[in-house]
Amino acid sequence: MATRRPNFVFVLTDDQGYGDLGCHGNNAINTPNLDRFHGDAVRFTDFHVGTTCAPTRSGLLTGHFCNSAGVWHTIGGRSLLREDEWTLADALREAGYRTGQFGKWHLGDSQPFRPHERGFERAVYHNGGGIGNIGDAWGNDYFDDTYFVNGVPTKFEGYCTDVFFREGLRFIEQHRDEPFYCHISTNAPHGPLNVEPHYAAAYAGSTPHEDRARFYGMITNIDDNFGLLLRRLDELGLADNTIVVFMTDNGTATGVELDAHGFPQEGPGSFNAGMRGKKGSPYDGGHRVPFLLRYPGAGANGGRDVGQLTSYVDFMPTILDLCGVTPPEHRSFHGSSLTPLLRGDYDGAWGERILVADTQRIANPAKWRLSSVMRGPWRLVHGLELYDLRGDPGQRNDIAAEHPDVVAELRAGYEQWWELVSEQFDRDVPMVIGQDAEPVRLTTHDMRNEACNGAWNQRQVREGYVAGGYWAIDVRRAGSYRIELRRWPEDAGYALDAGIDGDDIEWRRDAIQEQHAPHYSGGVALPIGWAALTVGGRSYHAETPSGDTAAAFEVDLQTGPDRLSAAFHDRIERTIGSYYVTIHPTGR
Repeated sequence: MATRRPNFVFVLTDDQGYGDLGCHGNNAINTPNLDRFHGDAVRFTDFHVGTTCAPTRSGLLTGHFCNSAGVWHTIGGRSLLREDEWTLADALREAGYRTGQFGKWHLGDSQPFRPHERGFERAVYHNGGGIGNIGDAWGNDYFDDTYFVNGVPTKFEGYCTDVFFREGLRFIEQHRDEPFYCHISTNAPHGPLNVEPHYAAAYAGSTPHEDRARFYGMITNIDDNFGLLLRRLDELGLADNTIVVFMTDNGTATGVELDAHGFPQEGPGSFNAGMRGKKGSPYDGGHRVPFLLRYPGAGANGGRDVGQLTSYVDFMPTILDLCGVTPPEHRSFHGSSLTPLLRGDYDGAWGERILVADTQRIANPAKWRLSSVMRGPWRLVHGLELYDLRGDPGQRNDIAAEHPDVVAELRAGYEQWWELVSEQFDRDVPMVIGQDAEPVRLTTHDMRNEACNGAWNQRQVREGYVAGGYWAIDVRRAGSYRIELRRWPEDAGYALDAGIDGDDIEWRRDAIQEQHAPHYSGGVALPIGWAALTVGGRSYHAETPSGDTAAAFEVDLQTGPDRLSAAFHDRIERTIGSYYVTIHPTGR
């Protein structure tokens, strides 16, 4: 064990904020295992990520700012991690690690973006940004769901968080005698807030509403599973030689109420550690998150704080450094290894670095949009508002007029950052067609349009959400393809013009709020009359007889980049983007 490279276990939760932990001062939530881990970990107390799910994940796994990696939204084809990015899983696998990913991925559902194509040898994951998104197995509701195992739909028993930790522990036990990287990324506590009733009931009297009780209950379930993970590492004799990291992907989504200016309305069952803003905000509450790291074998334990400004782009170089993996010369990072800070080396250079967090969530990035430029305690928000967190941690007093020199320096730092991340804006991130014989499945989760407003979850499919657009594709093999357009997922088997009257699947009513019932039952009929496909410089049209489940086209494609548009047209002259598209190489 003394000569073996350390193992690495990474637990990343979804939409849990800095204030959603007991150890950070939240007296309403019950997180005893995470609190104990906090007491024995090195705690990076000024650590910043993206303000939403996919952007953070892209930066953590590449060491590059999300906008540069092609990921600045959660839908609309802007959550796809560039194919040529070298991921943390790639690096560790190349160094001899066994690599496994369990849970949320959210960096692409189609080839070549899936986790088992990005360095993870075993991946158990759901599609999209959450369970029940459009690419997921039809009817997934967090309980006894079907997830993808290296791309193959597979049924699992149990609650989603329990499943992902259980599969992660199985992977650890299988590879206990060799270095491993186990990546457990829960979809919880992301909405819809489905959870076993007893977890929510524990908070019924201490939170202001049911959403908060369910949200906290989901976090307590994570805490229970995290405790099981730590105990099993101890039992296997792996704890000392295992780097364990706990982190969240952005500010809280449901843990606090804000006023019209983004200031927290804290009180019983509502807490954000005093920070302004939450998920999606350029204020610290949107992007400052917990980063807890324990590695006893290197002295990174015992409970101490590191207060220097740090970022998600530092994560990959730090982990590679701790694992003794030297990147090839042609690989570089936008961040730096934090191992000097782990050793207590706090030289002044750390206080001078400028970092940026922003929220784009539009088709093409816009300069200064929802941005925070950070240097030490300074925050320049929107390029205009200046805050000094030393005396104003809640970002209430804009002092830009009093410090024009600081504003100018931070604006100059942003300009340098923008020049760096914008170098690749014109490079598209296409789906790959014809790389092998496996069909390629596209959904409107990744459909492109200027508003980024395609249907991205199954409720929208049921409601007949109307939007149009295209998919960016790259044809790797010239030849013939069969392209099938569907209004309902293939595994549901419904006709193009069919509706769903009432429940069509089994779902856990006792664990799901009534307001979320439309995710799992019913569906409007669309009077679809014909289908249209445009690809390869040609347009195709076909009538869709009542009762057909798909409209199919046989097309010949040449190699190279292209755009694919697929839509249905109904009898009231609406154009409806095909929710599901399957592309089969035919070999003709």
